[in-house]
Amino acid sequence: MNDGTVILPWLVIRQDDNGNRYRVGRYATKAEAQKIADSLDDRGHRQLYWIERLNQNGGR
Repeated sequence: MNDGTVILPWLVIRQDDNGNRYRVGRYATKAEAQKIADSLDDRGHRQLYWIERLNQNGGR
């Protein structure tokens, strides 16, 4: 990563009551993304939170 590019391959996704999905954020590590997803999930709202990893081409 000599070009200054930061790789953030882990996504936190939220799904609301109507089935709409939103990207909450992108993170460098799985542990960091999971920590965020868990903290949001612990709030007790009815939304679902999970993590996904982007592939090397930027897709899921």
